[in-house]
Amino acid sequence: MSDSAGGGEGGGGAGVGQDSEADNEPPQQPPPLLPGDAGETSEEGPPSSAKRPRMSEENVGPEQVVEPVQRHEEIPAGAGVLQGSPAQTAQGGVLFPSLLPRLCVVSSLGLDFTQNPQVLTGSWTEYSNLPENYLKGCKWAPDGSCILTNSADNVLRVYNLPPEIYSYSWDLLPEMSPVLRMAEGDTIYDYFESGLSRDNPVHVWDAFYGEVRASFRPYNHLDELTAAHSLCFCPDGTQLYCGFDKMVRVFYTERPGRDCEERPTIVKKQGQSGIISCFGFSPCQSVYACGSYSRCAGLYSCQDGTLLALLPTRHHGGLTHLLFSPDGNYLYTGGRKDPEILCWDLREPGKVVFSLKRNVATNQRIYFDLDQSGRYLLSGDTEGVVSVWDTQTAPPDGNEELLQPQLRFQAYWDCTNGISIHPFMPLLATSSGQRQFLWPGDSEGDSASDTEGSGAVLSQQNTRQDNALTLWWAGPLSPAAEGSGDQSTTAAEA
Repeated sequence: MSDSAGGGEGGGGAGVGQDSEADNEPPQQPPPLLPGDAGETSEEGPPSSAKRPRMSEENVGPEQVVEPVQRHEEIPAGAGVLQGSPAQTAQGGVLFPSLLPRLCVVSSLGLDFTQNPQVLTGSWTEYSNLPENYLKGCKWAPDGSCILTNSADNVLRVYNLPPEIYSYSWDLLPEMSPVLRMAEGDTIYDYFESGLSRDNPVHVWDAFYGEVRASFRPYNHLDELTAAHSLCFCPDGTQLYCGFDKMVRVFYTERPGRDCEERPTIVKKQGQSGIISCFGFSPCQSVYACGSYSRCAGLYSCQDGTLLALLPTRHHGGLTHLLFSPDGNYLYTGGRKDPEILCWDLREPGKVVFSLKRNVATNQRIYFDLDQSGRYLLSGDTEGVVSVWDTQTAPPDGNEELLQPQLRFQAYWDCTNGISIHPFMPLLATSSGQRQFLWPGDSEGDSASDTEGSGAVLSQQNTRQDNALTLWWAGPLSPAAEGSGDQSTTAAEA
């Protein structure tokens, strides 16, 4: 995984690792880890127990009983919790292809949004040790074996998927704990299997050992190290795209260092202006999209970065996230302080097919995600509500209109900023939290405050902090779970 430093929403962390010694040479030991690599066993010894791979299904069985950790908070109304006997946990590890048959059986069930998703487990104690340690998003690994989170303490955390999920042993799952913590030196602007943070190079992390495997160092025209604001790997993992002010720099993952290809987004005063804040790659064509804080999106050729189309400025705020549909015909874009997600028809560039309403009242990056079929789009909002839209219910004539959500449920008391759908199973991962500001308090009747000359007393805004990572089941319930019956909640009205 990689991260980068800069002045954006996400940040990268500095950890124990090794940068490349020379600008033009890759690190010698160990080699750079490309996206999608499952990791290999080091010749010096096996990986740590937290990330030791399981090579056969015999090792998946429970090894020790762990007392379930109860969350000492009130669960929002509408969030279902499955009850049952205490669960057992197995030794953590990354899932390998030997588990794919079991995984495929579960994935064949599909997503079911006729009822509220069920809370399985999560991580909240991890983010309560520091004040205002809110999360900034969560993402599943491409193979679905683990979850990556970013938070305000500038630490990237990796969580293994609980093995009990595969056997429907969901009852009172213990709280999840990270198997890796990768600290960056400053605010993390963006992250994907790499990370970027302010005033730091782009770091590629080893998800097994938590070490830096490679660094990519962008320099400006003054030969000064500059920070990227966004990043994304190309689909085959051979290139790393980094966004800057009116510039995209493309690094080759086999050559760490400072060598890169520069692709300006403005040529002869024409093109896409502003800081490139997000990327997306078409799954069907050699095309990528760039969103910028200038409130527009552009389509570019992967071969040479040629601008193919510039979409009209329809958003109220700068773009913070965009996604292609699985067939490559549609592009979804969302912005900060913008109440809509727009669906663009790329066969007619500039045409909006429909819009999706959500409540985004801050500059925080609020993610959304599509399932593998492209049917369901999910997004949180600043009120803690998760909305589910069925894109197949859009009008066939393509006339732009507001698409109503199929399901809405209260996931948190605070902002739901991140959401990610598991690539193979009907599982959702959500993250929550936002920066809490101090407001002038009510000092009426407090004579001491008048004499101290400190003015109005500051008190915390009357909102409840809810910083957590939560795992949800969004598929049909097992026969055992359905037998207990009454725990399932009904779908909330849109």
